Amino acid sequence: MADLRVNIGNLKLKNPVLTASGTFGFGEEFSDFIDLNRLGGFIVKGTTLEPREGNPYPRMAETPSGMLNAVGLQNKGVKYFVEHIYPRITKYDSEIIVNVSGAKIDDYVGVCRELAPLERIRAIEVNISCPNVKQGGMAFGTTCQGAAAVTKAVREAFPGTVIVKLSPNVTDIAEIARAVEAEGADSVSLINTLMGMAVDVERRRPCLSTVTGGLSGPAVRPVAVRMVWQVAKTVSIPVIGLGGIMNGRDALEFILAGATAIEVGTANFIDPAATVKIVDYIDDYCRRHSVASVTDLIGCINQ
Repeated sequence: MADLRVNIGNLKLKNPVLTASGTFGFGEEFSDFIDLNRLGGFIVKGTTLEPREGNPYPRMAETPSGMLNAVGLQNKGVKYFVEHIYPRITKYDSEIIVNVSGAKIDDYVGVCRELAPLERIRAIEVNISCPNVKQGGMAFGTTCQGAAAVTKAVREAFPGTVIVKLSPNVTDIAEIARAVEAEGADSVSLINTLMGMAVDVERRRPCLSTVTGGLSGPAVRPVAVRMVWQVAKTVSIPVIGLGGIMNGRDALEFILAGATAIEVGTANFIDPAATVKIVDYIDDYCRRHSVASVTDLIGCINQ
């Protein structure tokens, strides 16, 4: 068996396969389908300081080779997570990563302070790239100044590994990556969803209540791979790749392009066992190609 272990800052993963926030609940929802202990880690749904109801329905729409969503970070708030969810999911030995979001910088800091004392939360993913909320979210991630300000504040409030999730809805994503690296980010994850829109032509109305939403799925993968490749060449911190990963071959595209780890998102809706199948594929690939460690594949593109 190949050595699939990778490190994201001080966070040690048994393998490079993570789940994307918002597609895997709190992990326990998938325990009837897969052994969660086989994952490198799972990233729980977006968590905010106060409870959020999310956007009105309809807030999901199928598109060619993908889907649009405008859920709007619906969650019961960080205190509910700490008191009710966290005690239930610490029985798994995969890493638990909390996706943190907010409408203003103080919100991010408040969530981090609630999470900081939790022994099993050794990493957070800072969401500065959600396109489906009116305040905060992507607004922070589209300028270097905004991204840097959130990262600096979170770095001071959370002692563990800080992963910053970047938006593809920018002119130069590498520039944003450099800005958050300079303020202490241990890693960047990319990409979040691309802004998109779908119209119901019979009703002559947008398919989503919010008109626009975030596009995910295979349709975005080539864009995501390109951006991961660009960012991995630019920063010295580990890059986590996501965007349309449906199988092991897709995952390896990201790793070869420079990603240290990957996140599986939309595929979880189609096949609840997608993540463990990807772990098996990567292991099999390493054995077939006589690769001793998956780290030997990171950024290993023949040009």
